[in-house]
Amino acid sequence: MRNLIPSWVRVPLIFFAIFGLTEYVIDSGEKPAFIENPLVLLFLVLVLLVLVAIEGIVSSLDNILYQSLDEEGKARYVAAKTKSPKLFVWVKDAYKKLAGGKSIEEEHEIILDHNYDGIRELDNSLPPWWLYGFYASIVFAIVYLLRYHVFDAPGQFKELETEYAIAQKEIEEYKKTAKDLVDFETVTVLTDAADLANGKKIFEANCVACHKVDGGGGIGPNLTDHYWILGGGI
Repeated sequence: MRNLIPSWVRVPLIFFAIFGLTEYVIDSGEKPAFIENPLVLLFLVLVLLVLVAIEGIVSSLDNILYQSLDEEGKARYVAAKTKSPKLFVWVKDAYKKLAGGKSIEEEHEIILDHNYDGIRELDNSLPPWWLYGFYASIVFAIVYLLRYHVFDAPGQFKELETEYAIAQKEIEEYKKTAKDLVDFETVTVLTDAADLANGKKIFEANCVACHKVDGGGGIGPNLTDHYWILGGGI
């Protein structure tokens, strides 16, 4: 396993996995945990140092083991260290098959007779991955054509109308059970001093940042003019 993943990849992977787990477990609000809590930063530094130390110790032990072997053992050890895992071999073979290229030793088989100012061209075929993708796009186009233009499957506009109708039904059902729901059909004028004072508090707490204190509008729209979407009346 150590031969499969080199130490310069293994150490960062383990460290960031521990880092992510720490951030997930410790609730620090909007800021990262290692900024909010210095102990977390100290813990992460110690983890990194321990990981580096472990890699160094294991590497030293490997070196001691290698030095204690005879010549035949050293040869077997080097062969085992440099042997590619089966997964890598399979990926490499699959890449060669999908790329479909010729090796440098085989290029003489596909080289063209003519040349341009000493530049020789190779008669390469299209890569298999490209051909397979092209064939797949043809199959997709045929299925798409039959589905939407022959068998009359619902198109995008029809799907939008259906989803809009479902959404409207859900809104109506929500309105039936929603308490204190206010919209342009149910809004009423409140003139009581207590209601106005309560509304002022709500406005100052939630609305001033965008609509300004006088309602004249900032990031949010102007609430004091006569050009309301709903006509400005109740």
